[in-house]
Parts: sequence; C-alpha cells; structure tokens
Amino acid sequence: MTRLWNEPADFADDMVDGFVRANSRWVRKVYGGVTRSTQAAEPEVAVVIGGGSGHYPAFAGLVGPGLAHGAAMGNLFASPSAHQVESVARASHRGRGVLLSYGNYAGDVLHFTEAQEALRADGIDCRTVTVTDDIFSAPPQEATKRRGIAGDLTVFKVAGAAASLGYDLDGVERVARLANDRTRSLGVAFTGCTMPGAAEPLFTVPEGRMAVGLGIHGEPGLDETDIPTANGLAELFVEQLLADAEIPAGATKAGGRVVPVLNGLGSVKSEELFVVYARVADLLESAGLTIVDPQVGEFCTSFDMAGVSLTLLWLDDELERLWLAPADTPAFRCGAVDHAALSPTADDADTNQRAGVPSASAASSEAARIIAELLDATRQTIDEHADELGRIDAIAGDGDHGIGMQRGARAAAAEAAALVELGAGAGTLLSRAADAWADRAGGTSGALWGVILRTIGGRLGDTEPVSAEGISAGVLAASDAVRSYGKASVGDKTLVDALVPFAETLAERVDGGAGLSEAWRAAAEAANTAAERTADLMPGLGRARSHGEKALGVPDPGAVSLALIVTTVASRLAPADRADLAQQGENQ
Repeated sequence: MTRLWNEPADFADDMVDGFVRANSRWVRKVYGGVTRSTQAAEPEVAVVIGGGSGHYPAFAGLVGPGLAHGAAMGNLFASPSAHQVESVARASHRGRGVLLSYGNYAGDVLHFTEAQEALRADGIDCRTVTVTDDIFSAPPQEATKRRGIAGDLTVFKVAGAAASLGYDLDGVERVARLANDRTRSLGVAFTGCTMPGAAEPLFTVPEGRMAVGLGIHGEPGLDETDIPTANGLAELFVEQLLADAEIPAGATKAGGRVVPVLNGLGSVKSEELFVVYARVADLLESAGLTIVDPQVGEFCTSFDMAGVSLTLLWLDDELERLWLAPADTPAFRCGAVDHAALSPTADDADTNQRAGVPSASAASSEAARIIAELLDATRQTIDEHADELGRIDAIAGDGDHGIGMQRGARAAAAEAAALVELGAGAGTLLSRAADAWADRAGGTSGALWGVILRTIGGRLGDTEPVSAEGISAGVLAASDAVRSYGKASVGDKTLVDALVPFAETLAERVDGGAGLSEAWRAAAEAANTAAERTADLMPGLGRARSHGEKALGVPDPGAVSLALIVTTVASRLAPADRADLAQQGENQ
C-alpha cells in the first residue's frame, strides 16, 4: 500500500518538486516536467521522453548527459498533456530537432502527437519513436499495437547516446527505431498497486497466483498461473522471449549478443531479483547467447506493485557501442561523462503565462457565465462519482479514470470561474477551460475532453449570441473531431459510443424546432442508454483492448462519465425559471 502523501490529487506535483530539489545536479523544473540543468558545448538533438508519473525512475530519473534531455511528466498513470510535452520539448531544443519517445499507450500517443504537430508548425523538426516491447500485449503480426514497458530504457538510452555522439535527427531516429525493433519484454505481478489515498489496489491477484502479461499502469495481467519458484519464473521469461516469432533480422538466437534488464516493478526486493537473474543468465548462456552489461534493479516501476519484468535488447555493433556509451542521470549511470565540458542551462522566460482575454459581447459574456456554472456542476458530479468511475476502469483498465476526470473537471471549473471575472466570452472560456482540463487530467480522457470543449468553443466564438443551433453544431463538430483525433468508432467501447448518439439526437431535436433544454434532455437520455449498452461490447481500442473478455459486462468508463456530465447539464437547464442558454444570450 501507499503510505505517504499530503493531498492525493497533488501527489504528482509534490513528487516533482522534491525530485527536482534532490537532483538539481542533473535537472531543472519547467512547465510540464524537467529538462537538463546542464548542456553540452555543442548543440545536440533533443531526446524528450515521458509519460505518467508513478514509474520512477522512468521517466524523470533518466534525464541527464548521455541519455534524455527532458521528460514530460503527467499525473499518476496519466499521460502528460500536449501543452506539457510541447513545453518540455521547447525548453530542451537547441536547434538540431527533437525526438519524442514514449510507451505506446493511447493517451500518450494523442498528446505527444499533438505536441509534435505544434512544434512542426513552428518550424522545429520533430520525430517520434514509440516503444512497443511488451510481447504479451499483441501478437507478432500486430507488433505496432504492443505496449511499452521496461523496454523504454533501451530505446531511450540508445537515442540519448546517439545524440551525445553528434548524430543528426535522422540518425537518432534510425537507431531508436532499431533499438525498439530489437527489444522484447514480459512482465508478471503478484499483487496490484495502490494509488495514494485509495483504500484498495487497482487490481488483485488471488493468493498463490501470478498475473502474466501485466502493463505498468495497474492493468491486470492477461493470463494467470500459480506462483513459480525463482528458477521457474526465469524459465518462463526466457522461454517466452526467445520464442517470440519475430526475433529481429540479423539478431540470431544462437551466437547473438543481448542486454538483459531484470526490472522490479515496485516492491520486489533486489535480493529476490538477483536470485531470478542467476537462472536467467544460465538459460541465456545455454542458448548460445553472449550477455552484455546486464542490468538488475528498478528501471520502470508501477508504484508499489509487486512484480518483475525481463527485457532483452538484441545488439548489433552500433547498438552495443551506443548502449555502453557514457551516461549520467539520477537513476542510470555508465562510463565516465566529462562534466568539465558541460555548462549550466540558462533559464528560459516563462512562455506559459495566460494571454490576455479577448473582448466579448454582452450576450457571449452572459453565456460564458452560465457555462461556467455548468462546468462547476460538472465538477460536483464527477467528485461524487470519481470512486465508482475508477472502480469500473480498474476491471479492464488501469483504474485512473475517476481521478483523471476529477482533476480535469476541477481545473476546467476553476479556469472558467476566473475567466468570468475577466469578462471572457463563451468561446474563450470553453477554449481555455479545455486547455486546463487537458493539462491537469492528462491521459486519453483529458485529451478528448479538451477536444470536445475546444471544438464547441470554436463554434460559439466571443461575439455572437449563443443559440441552440450553434451549440448543436458545436457538439456535432466535437463528435467528428473526437473520432478523427482518437481514431475510435461506434462499437469500439469508448466515449464515442455515448458521444455520437448524444450529438446526433441533439441535432435532430434542435433541427425539429425543440428548445435547447428539451433537446439536450432527450440527447442525454440517448447518451445514458448508449453508455449502458457498452457493457455488451468488446473493447476495440485503448488499454482495455488487451483484456478482451474481462471488459464484457462492464460499461465503458469514458462513456459513463460523458453520460453523467450531459445529464447534469440537462438538470441545470431544465427549471422553468431558467430559460435556455440561447435565449439568455439573445436577450442581453
């Protein structure tokens, strides 16, 4: 269990503050994460890594000479927002381009991709290499769908070493992809992990049993077996990894050279790892493999999970040279870095201050005031249901949906309240509330709610009265934008399954002459019905996809939370003494 925290919702922020103060030799804090506190004499390609917190030493512990230049740090088990990634990348960039690298999870892909597009739009050459080392999460023929677990380390190290040796961006990207192609991992767990302030772990494993094929975000395993001996676990790891059908071209099983990384996931002791590793080494050598620079310890954890993973990096001459190149970070060191050649990194001016609020019409400002009240009502609803949303998510996901929605709704409501005081219009309020939600929540849900609010705000603007037709058009556009952004379709068991019928019903009723309150109420009923029906669906996207039948019988948490929110809005629009939002705007 987790014992030490102040306010659970602030845990990640408090952790970052302490980490930076304890490791100022290597890192400095910037908006969204950390970057190096020193820089090389000659500019390097910036390798920017990241993901959710709760995995130390991934990701911030790997920032330093010879490895990463910056790490974007999301909330616990939630991807950093696009703004956070962009901020860290800009702070790390020194003119030679940026390589983004992270584990292949839906929320991370959404946010890092958006950040990459923003950097490219500003003339910064930016590339991406996702890590896909987890052999249990997808078959070899679907290797691009595999998750990234402890194999992050091998990809990050190779990319950072290449950058330190002067490779250009093409070269850094090439060797990072090569390292990913030659990295395979498998993990097991004996107990789940417990989030700060939570009464129960995200998942449990029956006494005497072991989950096989777990992720690093508290996802349950994909299979289960009796707990083996240390030797038995080593044999399971090596047999599965060597049997993977897609051993990289040129990396032969016999006579090959491999880096083994035996990783503790949070509460398995080093002594236990050494017992397992003794047998791992025997088995690899018996298979005719040469072991190079083995690593045993904690490299990518899952908070306090009791679990272990084994990673194998299949080397060629170039990868071996890069793996053994010097590196000096808070949590990973090898060789000797020439610190005399480094200089302090100059602090950049804060580029994330709130811009001025555009002028707005009286009608739009009044609509913004009502929208702010609705966002606060949303906050209250999510606060009331956060635990249940987390419970639903933990069955086939990572259990963080409730707390992520809670963080996002609180941030959006607070931003909206502040903007009302500044006289913001409806478009500006929704746009900035969207950014606040996405930044604070992170993860897939944060990205998608950012898209929803931002798209609706873009349709409403700051000068025109807010009409039922405008709101309906904005919701339809948001539905299209979410599907384009997240690549989900109706039937994939995601938020889309509730959003699409909500948007279509709202448009149908408004087009038929209904007022906003009546139309919204009917659309909310459609969203609730659709959310309930997701219990009968198999997941097609996201972390739950890997868990198949475990998700059957349980509604999708994203669809449920959307239905809760639109139902809350319907109840606040309904009273007779409160005309619909459109009329209030037009009567100013």
